[in-house]
Amino acid sequence: MKKVIISIKGLQGTDDEGNDIELVTDGTYSYQQDSVAFEYMESELTGMEGTRTEFMVEGDQVMITRRGTVNMQMSFKAGEKYYFAYDTPYGNMMMGVNTQSVLARLDERGGSLIVRYIMDFGNAMVTRNKFEIYIKEA
Repeated sequence: MKKVIISIKGLQGTDDEGNDIELVTDGTYSYQQDSVAFEYMESELTGMEGTRTEFMVEGDQVMITRRGTVNMQMSFKAGEKYYFAYDTPYGNMMMGVNTQSVLARLDERGGSLIVRYIMDFGNAMVTRNKFEIYIKEA
C-alpha cells in the first residue's frame, strides 16, 4: 500500500434536481496485475465521518465496503443489479444498485474510476448517481 491523494466527485439526483459533492482526501493504494485496492476515511462533508471506505476493483467489477458509523457493501458491474443492506445509526434498510457503466483506468501510479448507477429502495428509483474518482501519488 502506498500513500495517495484521492479526489472524489459524486453526483446524485432525480430527474428534477441534483446534488453534487466533492472531496479530496489522503488514502492508501495498492496495484496488482488483476486488481486494485484503495481506501480512505470519510469526512463530515460526506455525512459519514468515522467511516472507512474501501474500494476493490477487479476487471469490470467494483466493490465498495464501508465500516464505521455507516456499514455496507455494494457491488457494481455494468448491466447488473445488486441488493445490499445499508446499516446507519438511524436503522437498517435494503437498497438496490443498478449499474449502468463502469470505466476503470488504473495502473501502478493511480488513475481514474467512473461509475454510473441508479439506486432504488423497494424497487422504486431513488436517485441517478455517478461518482468519479481520481487517484495520484502523494
